[in-house]
Amino acid sequence: MASKNNVVFGDEENQLSGGTNRVQTCSSTPRNRNTIDDEGKKPNFLSFSERLGVPDFFCLDVWRASMGELLGTAVLVFMLDTIVISTFESDTKMPNLIMSILIAVVITILLLAVVPVSGGHINPVISFSAALVGIISMSRAIIYIMAQCIGAILGALALRAVVSSSIEDTFSLGGCTVTIIAPGPNGPITLGLETAQALWLEIFCTFVFLFASIWMAYDHRQAKALGHVTVLSIVGVVLGLLVFISTTVTGKKGYGGAGINPARCLGPAIIRGGHLWDGHWIFWVGPTIGCVAFYVYTKIIPAKHFNAEYGYKHDFVGVVKALFGSNV
Repeated sequence: MASKNNVVFGDEENQLSGGTNRVQTCSSTPRNRNTIDDEGKKPNFLSFSERLGVPDFFCLDVWRASMGELLGTAVLVFMLDTIVISTFESDTKMPNLIMSILIAVVITILLLAVVPVSGGHINPVISFSAALVGIISMSRAIIYIMAQCIGAILGALALRAVVSSSIEDTFSLGGCTVTIIAPGPNGPITLGLETAQALWLEIFCTFVFLFASIWMAYDHRQAKALGHVTVLSIVGVVLGLLVFISTTVTGKKGYGGAGINPARCLGPAIIRGGHLWDGHWIFWVGPTIGCVAFYVYTKIIPAKHFNAEYGYKHDFVGVVKALFGSNV
């Protein structure tokens, strides 16, 4: 993508709206064969491997950038799960509100720290959505998501090392839960949300997250006008609001709220295990459907509203057409 497209969640050539601290692409595709050249002309034919970004798998800089995703996600999981535990442990009157505010602050700070390194995803939802839209290649998204999952496991391990076993059991290590097993008058009972309700909440919250905040980062005009600090602050606030809404609107004990970050849910599930695996697929399938729905939205709106007439070179539709040898 041309350097004039100032995208906060940067593509393979621009990681900051200011154009600094770039992670250089290792693709063999010449610059003048990108989605739109400097004169706005349609590019030459791109092969399937070029659109898929296969060279990214062999690019040291991409793997180095993924370290930012790994460490950023590790800190994210440790901080978020600590916030979940501490707010409910403190016995405040409105723990959901306090938790949401703290989550918004933490996410904003972490995004600002990771953006210069890798583009600041620290969430498979952002990486997958960016790959569908074409801002990054699917290959880079796979590398980032793997790094995020490993980071989430490390973050959950770090949290487990500092909390007592009783707190770990009581709060499920701050992980994503749909249901929990609790003692009842006549034996153990299951508390939580129905599968369909939890799935719809994941889908809706993921779509709203992408539509209400990440869209500003994807659109270079808004990112440039607002500045990456403002955009990332909005991302944090929107996530905090969605956490508050999802944990309040259901009013069901046992439901931990919308995850909106599959890696963050995976870490505690692997380390804590047990009932955290019950309905865990919801925290992957729901965001995936939400990302696809958002991508469909980006294809429905006028093309020039977003980037340019011909879109990004890694756009999913372009990848599929290249697979079948279509000249796009």
